[in-house]
Amino acid sequence: MSNVIEYKGYIGSVEFSEQDIIFFGKILGIQALVSYEGKDAQSLIEDFHNAVDCYLESCKERGEEPEKAYKGSFNVRISPELHKQAALIAIENQTTLNSFVESSIKQAVIAGG
Repeated sequence: MSNVIEYKGYIGSVEFSEQDIIFFGKILGIQALVSYEGKDAQSLIEDFHNAVDCYLESCKERGEEPEKAYKGSFNVRISPELHKQAALIAIENQTTLNSFVESSIKQAVIAGG
């Protein structure tokens, strides 16, 4: 079971409120708050698609570029000692710290986390 849905490159969360008996979610990975809801899975998906389309249309009308989720750039906060060790390994392997981090994340993703 997955708690996310995807449409036009945007990923949305899927949550359920037992109190309200409704599914709801928001687009993940962007600053703008774009939410949607539905009484069942089908209506949630439809409202998600509509929310993405409305967000894109709204950006177009304002002449703004829509935010791209997961652009490939993010900040990571780690201890200074781990930062130093990673930088030294990158240097020893004649690569950049970015390449070392990307390779390490890729290995973890392939291994399943």
